Amino acid sequence: MPTALILGASRGIGHEMVRQYRADGWRVIATARKQEDCDELSRMGATAHQLDVTSADSIAALGWRLDDEKIDVAWLVAGVYGPRGSGFPTGPEFDTVMRTNVLAAMRLIPIVGPLLADTRGKLAVVSSKMGSIGARNATEGSLYRASKAALNSVLKDASITYGAQGVTCVSFHPGWVQTDMGGAGASLTVEHSVRDLRATLDKLDASSNGAFLNHDGAPIPW
Repeated sequence: MPTALILGASRGIGHEMVRQYRADGWRVIATARKQEDCDELSRMGATAHQLDVTSADSIAALGWRLDDEKIDVAWLVAGVYGPRGSGFPTGPEFDTVMRTNVLAAMRLIPIVGPLLADTRGKLAVVSSKMGSIGARNATEGSLYRASKAALNSVLKDASITYGAQGVTCVSFHPGWVQTDMGGAGASLTVEHSVRDLRATLDKLDASSNGAFLNHDGAPIPW
């Protein structure tokens, strides 16, 4: 039975990933910040661990719990948007967005990468086209944009480190999705986005290591 690790599964894309992987017969390990969300994930059939991605101690504790696991697919989903405008963020706003979207990845990937190396597995981060510099034509959500550009840099570094160990590392834009972050007017249902993301990742091989892709597999400029 293959194993999927979903980091950030309390709602939205991460929660739907748990549902779909379980429906397809996968063993799923999932994390959430609140115990009540972990309880819900357990009822869905996942092995649930409480994780605050902004806490180094919480991340270290997860690493201890995952010791000796062999993971086939890992998704880093946890993220926040922050202020919607393009003005100066406050210090607390900057710290919250960057710690959640970037620092967490820098701390989690070194824990997850070796667990994927044993299976020559795949690591995917849920980024955003808003983090693309080459495709940028607007400035709203400037802090979120900066954080996703930084996350892409972290993923690219991971592709060098763990690609050499047989792990395929990819950054994904999930589309504009009907989640709490995307809003009810978004163009994609969460089911559609996750279905595409899973199918695209499943088809990738080592030649896609270090890529930045749309949910349907189309390349996105960095």
